[in-house]
Formats: sequence, C-alpha cells, structure tokens
Amino acid sequence: MRAAWLLIGALTLAGCSSSPAAPEAADGTGLSVLTTTTILGSVVGDIVTCAGGTASTLIPAGADPHDFAPSSEQLAAVVKADVVIANGLGLEGGLADALTSAKADGATVFEVGPLVQPRDFPGTTTPDPHFWFDMSRMATAAELIGDELASKGGEQYRTCAATEAERIRTAQVGVASTLASVPAARRVLVTDHDAFGYLADAYGYRIAGAIIPSGTTLAAPSSSDLAALAKVIADTKVDAIFANSNSPQVLADAVASEVGYPVTVVDLYVDSLGEPGSGADTYIGYLQTDASRIAKALAG
Repeated sequence: MRAAWLLIGALTLAGCSSSPAAPEAADGTGLSVLTTTTILGSVVGDIVTCAGGTASTLIPAGADPHDFAPSSEQLAAVVKADVVIANGLGLEGGLADALTSAKADGATVFEVGPLVQPRDFPGTTTPDPHFWFDMSRMATAAELIGDELASKGGEQYRTCAATEAERIRTAQVGVASTLASVPAARRVLVTDHDAFGYLADAYGYRIAGAIIPSGTTLAAPSSSDLAALAKVIADTKVDAIFANSNSPQVLADAVASEVGYPVTVVDLYVDSLGEPGSGADTYIGYLQTDASRIAKALAG
C-alpha cells in the first residue's frame, strides 16, 4: 500500500497548488519535510532551508485547520515525506484519519503540540492546541522539531532549529512590548472562538468571552450565547471584538450591534498565516501584526 501511495505522490505532488513549498536548500540535499499548518510551516521552512532539504505545507494559507480535508494527492504527499510535522492536540480535525493512516503506512508523523506543556481549555481537561500564541512555547517547539529532524537527517537540523528558536525569542520581546503598551485595565479580549488563552496567559490579558464558546471554529453558538456575550461586553466596557480574518464576520457584527455603544470588529490572523505580502505571511510577522492590531484597538 505504501508503494502505491508513493507512486501517486510522485505523479501528482508537483501539480498540487495548495501545498506551496518553501525555498529549497542550495545543495538540494537533506530531508523532505511536510507540515500541516502554515504557522508550523513557516518555522519548519526556516529550519529546513538552513539545514538542507525541502519543506512544504499541506493546509494552504487562509484555510481552517479544524475542518481541512485533504485531497488524494495531498494524502500521497503525507506518506511520501521523510517527516510530517503536525500540531496535534486535535487541531487538524479533518486530517486525523489521514495522519493515522499515514502512520500505519510507515510515515513518520511528529506531533509537537503535546510536548510543549499545553494548557487546558478553562473548566475542562481538553488541551488547547493554539500554543503558537505563546512565542516561548513556539521557540521550544522549534527546538523539539530540530531534535526530531536531527534524528533522521543529521545534527545540522538541531543547530538550525536553535537559531530559529533564538529568532523567535528575540522577536517575542517586541511583541510583548507592543501588547504591554495597552493599559492593564484595558487588556480584555473578546474573540471569535476560544483561541487566545495562551496569548492572554503569556502577555497579561484576560479573556472576557468568545462568540463561538469553543476551541474550534466548527461549533455553533446559540442565540442565548450571543445575547449573553453582548451583555458581558457591555458590562466590561470592551471596545473591540477580535474576529478571524479567514472567517465571515456576520456573528461578530451582530454581537457588536447589540451591545448598546460602538464596538469595533477587528480582524486578526488566528489559525493560519496571511497571504504573501500581507505582513503576516511568516510566523514572526503574523504575531507582530496581531499584536499591533490588538494594541491599536484597545489602547483607548
């Protein structure tokens, strides 16, 4: 079965436009590494470009990893890669069966989320997969990925991952400073779904509520949920609702209109990087963009 997948992958991967590849290393040697999400893909792409090899991303920019369903060509790419890097923790819901099947066919799938001391969603024992909003955890993830790749392709991957982790930690200083510019009393977030807990914990913010009271975009709020959230916003005097730039804003606009005073709906990049040229098309740029938008909306 693995051989059949490999043959399909060889014939079709080149034509798979939804899985853009990172620049290939100058020497053309090294591992073939596939990541599930654009957020991980940015970090892994830097490591692989530095160390040697090729890197590609399965879920394209703008797609929702919670419900992304792979094509047969993309399934072939999963098995064909030397290493598949996944977030795990239930983020890639639409890929769960595909990743399980790929493992059964002999693919190496490395889920990094469970290894970065994930937090649970409040009041549950369900781990929150959105760890990348804490840049210190993402730096740790880069190092863990480097260790995994080094075990398959050589020590240069660990060295390059250490460099990438340092870049992330250095950039975190600026992101933290931007978010700290908001007065402490105004560091309150209302978001489209429950994805910002790591950011709140790491940078001194509070989550007042979410339009979709779940860690996945697939859940659906009731009318009473939305009415209750509008009341929370009014009671806490929040001036902004942060919506997912890749999702319709209908619910956010509806809640904002019910508050009783002007509430701005602000787009943030949440589960995916932005398109090329957006300023959020790398992991570091993505966090810098979101931090700037949050600070601008809440500064008062």
